[in-house]
Amino acid sequence: MKRVGAKNSPVFRIVVADSRSPRDGKFIEEVGTYQPLKKGENVVMDLERVKYWVSKGAQPSDTVASFIRKATRVVA
Repeated sequence: MKRVGAKNSPVFRIVVADSRSPRDGKFIEEVGTYQPLKKGENVVMDLERVKYWVSKGAQPSDTVASFIRKATRVVA
């Protein structure tokens, strides 16, 4: 996750990045966003692209993995 947004108003971009790149550095593709202060639906993801990258060997962080589990439960 890449942090963007103003001070005290965080927004995170869910990105596919090389493990050697820094947290807010270079990334391969943006697949979603997360707004922790927003009520209700605060995660938006392109599940098809997420599934593609996981099939190619990408390892989601614990937080992103929980977002994926919640999103697939809602769809199913």
